[in-house]
Formats: sequence, C-alpha cells, structure tokens
Amino acid sequence: MRYHAEWAWLGDDVVPNVLIEVRDGRVTAVTPGAEAGGAERLGGLTLPGLANAHSHAFHRALRGRTNVRGTFWSWRERMYEVAGRLTPDTYRALARATYAEMALAGITCVGEFHYLHHDVGGTPYADPNEMSAALVEAAAEAGIRITVLDACYLTSTVDGQPPSGVQQRFSDGDAGRWASRVDAFKPPPHAQVGAAIHSVRAVPADQIPTVASWGGPLHVHLSEQRAENAACLAYHRRTPTELLADAGALGPRTTAVHATHLTDGDRTELGDTDTGVCLCPTTERDLADGIGPARALADAGSPLSLGSDSHAVIDLFEEARAVELDERLRTERRGHFATAELIQAATATGHAALGWTDAGAIAPGRRADLVTVRLDSPRTAGTGPEGAFFAATAADVVQVIVDGRVIVRDGRHASIDVPAALRDAIEAVT
Repeated sequence: MRYHAEWAWLGDDVVPNVLIEVRDGRVTAVTPGAEAGGAERLGGLTLPGLANAHSHAFHRALRGRTNVRGTFWSWRERMYEVAGRLTPDTYRALARATYAEMALAGITCVGEFHYLHHDVGGTPYADPNEMSAALVEAAAEAGIRITVLDACYLTSTVDGQPPSGVQQRFSDGDAGRWASRVDAFKPPPHAQVGAAIHSVRAVPADQIPTVASWGGPLHVHLSEQRAENAACLAYHRRTPTELLADAGALGPRTTAVHATHLTDGDRTELGDTDTGVCLCPTTERDLADGIGPARALADAGSPLSLGSDSHAVIDLFEEARAVELDERLRTERRGHFATAELIQAATATGHAALGWTDAGAIAPGRRADLVTVRLDSPRTAGTGPEGAFFAATAADVVQVIVDGRVIVRDGRHASIDVPAALRDAIEAVT
C-alpha cells in the first residue's frame, strides 16, 4: 500500500506531502515532498498510532453513573459492583466495545491492567486465564494490539488483610501461583503479556520481588491516594516508591501509574532508575486524585506515557493536553511541555512502555500505524497542522491504520457499530 499524507508528523516536526509505503504491516519507505501519484490520499494531519498505556476496560460501564459526592474509595465500591457481575462473555463484549471506541480515537495499542482473574468467590475457571483470553479476543475484534498487564493482587490492605468480597476474584493466593498462571498464557501475535503489581496495599513486600522478576513490561499503581501513602509509611516506615525500590521493582521496564503524591526523594528515585510514569489526567481529575508533578518527573528522567484508565474520557489528545494544562493550574504559569514532548508521550513512549518498541513513529521498519486527523472540523479549522494536536479531539480522527490494516475509515469503525456495542455491553452488566 502507498499513502500520501497531506501533512505528517515525522520526528519532532510536521512535514507536508509525505509518501508512506507499507508492506506486510511495516513502513518500508517515507518520502517527504513527494507527489501523490496513485497513492491513497490522507487528508489532514497523519500521526503515528496512539498508545493507551493504562486501561481498565470494564470501568467504561461506569461513565456518567458515578458523578456524585464522595471520594476515590466510595467510587471504588461502585466499581466493585460491576466487577462482581462480569463473566468471561460479558467482559469480552464490554472490552470489545471499549477497545473499538479506542480505535475510533486513534488508539492502536492498549495496555490492559488486568486483575479480574477468577470466578465469583475466587474459584479459578477451567482455563485459569479465561478472562485474559477474553480481553485478547476483544482487542483482535476491535482491530488493535494489546498488552495484558496481568496484575498480582493478594491483600486488601498494606498490613496484609486478606481480600474480601469481590476482591477474592482478583487473588491467586500468593505470587508463586500468580506467576504459574501467567506463565501458562500464550498470547497470539497481536498481544503481549506483562506483569503488574496492583499496588503496595495489594502485594506484600516479600511477594513483590517475584512479580518484579517475572519479565516483560512491569506496571504498578503508585501513590495515587494520600491514604495509601500514609498507610505504607505507618506500616513499612517507607514511602511506596522506597518500598518498590528496595524490592527491586523499579527500572527501565517499569511504569509507575499515576505517581501523583510523591516526595522529592521519590521523584529522584524514579528518574535515577529510568522508571517510566503513566499519567491519566482525565481519571485523576474525575476521581479527585490530585495533580501530579509531571514536569518535575520528566526533568528527573522518567519517560512519560498516557492512559485513559477508568475511561471517563477516551481521548489521548485530551490526556496529552491535560498534562500541560494541569501544570498550568498547579503553577499558575503557561508553557511547560512542547507539543513534540506530548506527542512522544502519546505515541512512542507509550508503545515502548507496553513492550512494542517497534511502534510509535512513522519511519521505515516501524509498524504501519497511521492516524489521520481532519483539519477542517469546528475544532481544528484555522489552527494549521502545527496547532492541530492541541485543538483536535478524538472526534476529529477520520482514518486509523493498524499494522497496515484500515480499522477506521471516514470516522467509522470498519466492522463494529460502536455506540450499539457499548450500549448493549453496558446494559448487560449494570
């Protein structure tokens, strides 16, 4: 296939009239300033595929249903109600619809932070990885790649209280049994498996090294809530970051999700170890988590990626903008991140955090993931291609190509009626 992009994001800049040649799902040649010839025209701004580095697919069922007074912890009870109702079939349907919505938003790969492993009461399914398989099938039907970040979840509190209620569905008993179950799951080519430490309250300190040494990408919820930090300090006399560092869980293959409430020492530790940080601004504001130190983390050396987490919004353009705009709110100053930094977080860094180091750029040898944004919508008209990333929303995505296959054309998913799929899947679990 040959595509002629009216404008394309190459490296750190916008370039006009770019011929992109694709074979077997890979970009084979990129020629700026080329004539279209017989190539398919991509009108607008074409970006590399976006990577959603942190997702809980079933949380999509909560959108618009939890906007009441309360805290993260009261919201969690509503989330647990949905988790308690899910079966492999209903989870697959909900994830399929959610991932299709992501495809419409230009997301070509998702990191699914997955902890709903077992049946009600914690009874394993006949296939212990049936829920993981449902997620992988859902991504295939939606047309995107997936990294299943299989989360170890063993305790309900930092001091080691056992899981209760729906949390029993999350637990394998100990990290050794968690590892044995994950070892048995062999994903197809569009999927990878990584490890996840749910949090320092859910994995005891002596079990963390087993998860950290499993291999592949490693993700962890870190310091999302002040209450968790306080509990960790009271019980371990260390911050969650210090606890993870002592357990050998930090480093270049690790991504800390949220990292909202950190000490100066925590930020230094994350940066010095090249630990990545995944920011999820729309969820962090929806749950009233707080505003994290994005610029300070980047300056310390932590690569930044983005996630839509609870899917209050699925829009990586909005997540990227919010990284900058939240810094403006926190500091009362403008201009903390260049556009190139935000696009890097939404593309190459996100893919790398999920183990897909061959994606996230329009360049020879990379996966042929192309996302075209219209420049003539009410949001983007008059901005020019250089300003489109700060003006566009997910609704401006008109074409999405994943591994050389067209998944979205003219703003419509190639095979799924996304609104109907979301409506039916959510009605089945709420």
